[in-house]
Amino acid sequence: MERLWDVDPTAGFKRRLGKTAAELDKSRVDDDCPEIWELDNGDIAVVGRDATARFADRLPSGVRIGADERLVVIPGVMLRSAKPDIADA
Repeated sequence: MERLWDVDPTAGFKRRLGKTAAELDKSRVDDDCPEIWELDNGDIAVVGRDATARFADRLPSGVRIGADERLVVIPGVMLRSAKPDIADA
């Protein structure tokens, strides 16, 4: 069955949303930092810790993680810092 949405592997990185993990005191190094990026096609890319296995047995009703998906966790302050960069509509 064809999906209604899928990743466009040709999309490029347009701009970081919010502040870096280092700016938010959530990282001391540059090679393992969470990130939120807008892609040039309007999609959002999130780099975070893979927590799929840790949450898999206690997902809310109706939530599923596909075989090719991962549940990613980032510090809440990162998303909040990105709020001014995210359009309302």
